[in-house]
Amino acid sequence: MNTTKVKGNWIEQKGKLKQKFGFLTDNDLMFEEGKKEEMLGTLQIKLG
Repeated sequence: MNTTKVKGNWIEQKGKLKQKFGFLTDNDLMFEEGKKEEMLGTLQIKLG
């Protein structure tokens, strides 16, 4: 799977998460290389 496809899938998933959980911000869903654990921790805290 190439990086363009992965990024496209992530953008789609971000939109779905923001629709379902309106209180999530772009900063909450920011995914940077090597920051996966930090993002998942933030989501876990916000979503319970």
